[in-house]
Amino acid sequence: MSAPVRPNSLYDREAEWEDLSRFAASVSGLRLGIVYGRRRFGKSFLLRRLVEAMDGVYHLALREERRPALERFAGSLRRQLQWAPLQPFRDWTDALEQAVGVLGARGTRPQLLVIDEYPHLSQNNPDLDSAIQALMDEAAAGRLAERWTAPVGVVLCGSAMSVMTQILSGASPMRGRASLDMALAAFDYRQARGYWGIDDLRAAFAIDTVVGGAAGYKDLTSDAGIPESSDDLPAWLAATVLNPSHALFREDEYLLREDPRVTGEAVYYSVLGAVADGRTTPTKIAEALGRTPNDISHHLGVMTTAGFVVRHEDLLADRRPQYRVADPIVRFHHLVNRRHRARLEDRRGPEVWAEAEAAYRAGIAGPHFESMCRLWTDRYASEATLGSPAGPSASLQVNDRRARQSFELDVVALRRGSHAGGVKTVQLIGEAKVRQLDIGALERLDRLGDILAGRSGVILSPSAKRLLFSARGFTPALVAAAGTRRDVELVDLARLYEGN
Repeated sequence: MSAPVRPNSLYDREAEWEDLSRFAASVSGLRLGIVYGRRRFGKSFLLRRLVEAMDGVYHLALREERRPALERFAGSLRRQLQWAPLQPFRDWTDALEQAVGVLGARGTRPQLLVIDEYPHLSQNNPDLDSAIQALMDEAAAGRLAERWTAPVGVVLCGSAMSVMTQILSGASPMRGRASLDMALAAFDYRQARGYWGIDDLRAAFAIDTVVGGAAGYKDLTSDAGIPESSDDLPAWLAATVLNPSHALFREDEYLLREDPRVTGEAVYYSVLGAVADGRTTPTKIAEALGRTPNDISHHLGVMTTAGFVVRHEDLLADRRPQYRVADPIVRFHHLVNRRHRARLEDRRGPEVWAEAEAAYRAGIAGPHFESMCRLWTDRYASEATLGSPAGPSASLQVNDRRARQSFELDVVALRRGSHAGGVKTVQLIGEAKVRQLDIGALERLDRLGDILAGRSGVILSPSAKRLLFSARGFTPALVAAAGTRRDVELVDLARLYEGN
């Protein structure tokens, strides 16, 4: 079968549509696919478009007991296939066998069944995973497809990341049985700018610091309009995230409660708050909670698999993980909304923002800009800019033992393939700041580069680059100095969004 036609209503997602189409149009028996991603990333929209293109069945699960859940599933089949079981489904094994059997006897074109929000269904139906395993095994043995004339694809989709990421791992009944394992990510900052249709670069950056690349937030904030400049941000926030009547006012709570593994919410909120506040190591996070690192290791693991925090390993030292909040809106809620909840509920949003704006610049805009710069380095920067092929970038703490001070390099990357003999070759170091940068930033980078080169087991590449990133541009003195050096690159917002 030819691939389903990609609809015009779908923004971007070319690679994801191609992978899903290849899976859906396969002509081999019964296939299982897994699609997952954080709430509001556009999973359901994407899969509904695929179902429409394939004339398949889309079933949205709810949190309900077995009998109502089976009846709702039968209702979805009745509406979309004009077919109903002769008797109520006995259990999920019966329901799934009959559903795929009807689809398999439906002509010769590949058929598709999507079960969305699968964790809602599996939470109160513990036999569901095993029922799917039995279905796949029976199909593999050839005992289900005797009357089939069409291949059938089944897609399980969900937002509870800690549940979905375990479906194919460990002792899960479905381990080794899926041919599609797709994690749907948010739009990156360039894609998000195009999706929102924002021309002004500072406005695009401002919106990205608050809601990131979650597609669903555009529709949720449509009544407030789209900011045309960064000066419009306070009014936009007052109408949306800081408005106690708006759906985004408690978005962090909705996201956390989406995951059934998050129980005892207080400690998880405290972990997120500590990480959002800049405590990035297990020791510092534990100290903020008055606990030991061992006490919170489970909670950090859940937060990581659930997608609320991201774990980064130290580029130069093993077993020194750092954690960062993965979602901009979660960070915004913990640093602004949760700290001023009472006044915001009293409709004092402008007053709160005037007070919180400095904290926003330091704790939200600054770290978000650093993340954007690392992403640009990994995804968009040319080899000429980097000086040589480089591996994934990260931030790095540099200790000046003589001065007894610690400094953080915002962007560091090793030369690709440079780990031979245990020596690590640093290909680039970078400073990323929202404010305007002056000649002192370059001097600081040179000094930290020298300190880094003096570290045991570390060398600077002969073609190492120094990258200076700024959302507000550079002083004439810095521009002049950079113009005389081939190892220095200046990257402003225009280059971040449109250059390489």
